[in-house]
Amino acid sequence: MVENKNYYVTTPIYYPSGKLHIGNTYTTVACDVLARYKRLQGANTFFLTGTDEHGQKIQQKAADKGLSPQAYVDQMADSIKSLWNYLEISNDDFIRTTDPQHKAVVAKIFDKLLEQGDIYLGEYSGWYSVSDEEFFTESQLAEVYRNEAGEVIGGVAPSGHEVQQVSEASYFFKMSKYADRLLTYYEEHPELIQPKSREKEIVKNFIEPGLEDLAVTRTTFDWGVPVNSDPKHVIYVWIDALTNYITGLGYDPDKGSFEQQSEQFKQFWPADLHMVGKDIARFHFIYWPIMLMALDLPLPKQMYGHGWMLMKDGKMSKSKGNVIYPEFLVEHYGIDALRYYLMREVPHGGDAVFTPEDFVGKMNYDLANDLGNLLNRTIAMINKYFDGTVPSYAGDITAYDASLRELGDTTITEYKALLDSLEFSKALETVWALISRTNKYIDETTPWVLAKDENQSQALKSVMTHLVLSLRVIANLLKPVLITTSDEILRQLGLEPLAEGTWDELTFVADLGAAQVIDKGEPIFPRLDVEEEVAKITESMTGGQAAGDDSDWDPETVELTNEKADIEFGQFEAVELRAAEVLDCQPVEGSNKLLQFKLDAGDDQPRQILSGIAKHYPDPKYFIGKKVAIVANLKPIHMMGEISQGMILSAENADGKLTVVELPERVESGAGLA
Repeated sequence: MVENKNYYVTTPIYYPSGKLHIGNTYTTVACDVLARYKRLQGANTFFLTGTDEHGQKIQQKAADKGLSPQAYVDQMADSIKSLWNYLEISNDDFIRTTDPQHKAVVAKIFDKLLEQGDIYLGEYSGWYSVSDEEFFTESQLAEVYRNEAGEVIGGVAPSGHEVQQVSEASYFFKMSKYADRLLTYYEEHPELIQPKSREKEIVKNFIEPGLEDLAVTRTTFDWGVPVNSDPKHVIYVWIDALTNYITGLGYDPDKGSFEQQSEQFKQFWPADLHMVGKDIARFHFIYWPIMLMALDLPLPKQMYGHGWMLMKDGKMSKSKGNVIYPEFLVEHYGIDALRYYLMREVPHGGDAVFTPEDFVGKMNYDLANDLGNLLNRTIAMINKYFDGTVPSYAGDITAYDASLRELGDTTITEYKALLDSLEFSKALETVWALISRTNKYIDETTPWVLAKDENQSQALKSVMTHLVLSLRVIANLLKPVLITTSDEILRQLGLEPLAEGTWDELTFVADLGAAQVIDKGEPIFPRLDVEEEVAKITESMTGGQAAGDDSDWDPETVELTNEKADIEFGQFEAVELRAAEVLDCQPVEGSNKLLQFKLDAGDDQPRQILSGIAKHYPDPKYFIGKKVAIVANLKPIHMMGEISQGMILSAENADGKLTVVELPERVESGAGLA
């Protein structure tokens, strides 16, 4: 039984400007795994997700579609709720920032902060990205545009979206007032931010240079919560969105201190975990704790900024033709296949790169071969040798029994510790190590040989019992991740799942009660034709969406196609290909996929490009001094806290092996390619 009987976990609230892809799905599935895990341990769990529905971008999207903002967000919120239902996400509540209760409390929170002097009226002038709903200083821009006089007239945010100059009256939150207090809290609570590299980035890049006061209202649009005392101002996203974590529990500043809040709020706050993508880590790791300090509320126990699910050519984008949606994968391969892939592929704090080959490989090798075949072989042998009845445990008899039993108990302990540390991928690795060891156990004990010798009948019984005991541990450990497969394994073995609240009592040795396996094992995961399924997934990624912003999704206009459309010569001419010399190449910290290239591409200063080819080139130093071909005029993108300013061209073989295109030494750096 977990010590803390209450557990509160949250996803970020999603911005409903487009269809959610598997990158968004990762966050929700990870939180769902934790919620299910805690419920199995007996915790009273509250799992919150929802939608962030205000802002200029939403207002513009609604106008483009001829809808009111409310009608537009109603449609989008319904589609996101439907997606989570389809994926069997076990959230306890779904909050919308357009909910009347949330809006009323947000206005009260603003009034409280204004009254106590944490908010003041000023004027904001700076660079604003509508797509990101974020202000940037000139130094924070990934690229700036200048006129002939050298004056900055525009630029590009780290996300790749263009910014515009904005000057308007705005209320500001005194972030600087709390900067020292926040740093002290970080030091005294080293468990607050995970992974620790995120905290270092936040401190180095945003707090140490001097934390600026934050603009928290806008006057250039009206789709949001108005300030009670100055209604021409709309309360901006930071206060409106971040406070969902407490309004969703019933927080009300009018009730006064923590002790006077609702029972539900006192029961679950502070949150055990806020899980967010690393792209919004700054808002959660700086702005949110400071707001809570100003409200005199406890801070969350832990906040985790996970990595991204990337594609070979960077972030998922319909304009690149590289988006993969969860509905497609679930429809063709099942919920558990998607959940397993997401939880196994994304490393702790790092990025993962989705490829159809990797997905099909996980299905075939991990799920069908390793796990599925182990179950089928076990059931077949118990039917053949013992008429389907599982022998009772009688201790360790063969020379291999003890080591399997000991590994089973060790796996239980390690798996729980890794889940508690949010090491989803490593937790699953420990289970697959047990699966691998159990498959090897069959080969070591050779039950088909034991069956031919009457003197080995007890050894044969022990082998069958140990196989079932191992599968029982495997199935129960996988329950938070493989939500249907776990029960199916136990059903085929004639066993019952552990009841909620008894999961922590799991041990390798158990009373199997003369369990009766099914007459014939049923495959829990079919083996797939690699070529056929890779083509199918690739088709779903590349078809049906014209180039444009990711938010342009319309469910009524999506079609699939087998090939990319022909382009005009003018479109090809717009791509700037250049030769570049590699000055340095290093692995990107926190990523097992990305390499960081420093390049002489004929620019005034070295250019940086991140490329997801690490597994194909284990020695990054190989590239130093090489000439490579790059796409030089891609919009910069932000990955792992670094800017990538272009793309390095590679060729892909039929087996998925990538080879970087190398140019002769005589080609000058910066030379155009045609």
